[in-house]
Formats: sequence, C-alpha cells, structure tokens
Amino acid sequence: MAKAPRNGPYICGIDAALDVVSGKWKGLILWELDAHRVRRFAELRRALPGVSEKMLTQHLREMEEDGLVHREVYAEVPPRVEYSLTEHGRTLNRALGPLGAWGSERMRREGHETVGVSPA
Repeated sequence: MAKAPRNGPYICGIDAALDVVSGKWKGLILWELDAHRVRRFAELRRALPGVSEKMLTQHLREMEEDGLVHREVYAEVPPRVEYSLTEHGRTLNRALGPLGAWGSERMRREGHETVGVSPA
C-alpha cells in the first residue's frame, strides 16, 4: 500500500526530513543522481539492483513532487526521459553525507559487507 504524503504538521526538523527521504530507495536514487548528474530510467534501474519498475517510478514521482528531482522529457521517437537532481535535491544529498559516513562506520564496526557500490 502506498504511503500517503504527510506534508506536516511535523514534530521536528528530523521528522520533516525523514518524511521526504522515507523509503528504501530514495537515498540511493539521490546518491546515484549526484554521482552521475543525469540518468535515464533504465540506467537508474540497472544501478539499483532489486528495485522494481513500479517502486522506482513511485519514488521518482514523489521526489519530483518534493522538488528533489527534475524530470526532462524530450520529444523524440522513441521518447527520452532524463532525471537529474535539483539544487534542493543536492542540498539534501549533502545533508545525508554525514549519515552515510555514520552508516559506513557502523558496517565496519559490525563486520558487514557492502553489496556493490554503496554511498559514503
């Protein structure tokens, strides 16, 4: 079942931030778009093993609504759609950097291995 957008009222800033990045894939989408600037849908899907087409579409739409992702549609045959971060999305990605560093340290401390390339 899809999560209904909250849009407040929030208890604190962390509550508001987590509302925007909630979902398993949003942080990884932010990281992938930051690393590559512009990605087509199929490129994003290949870069995120395990994400379904439905979930990636849903997260990209929510992130576009939240002003984090820009969706550019080119009038070509076949149609070409590219995704990139907005400045708002880049600021969120920078804010998530310390959280990624914390998570990397936790993985090292507990002996967890990474799967593929991981943020931070």
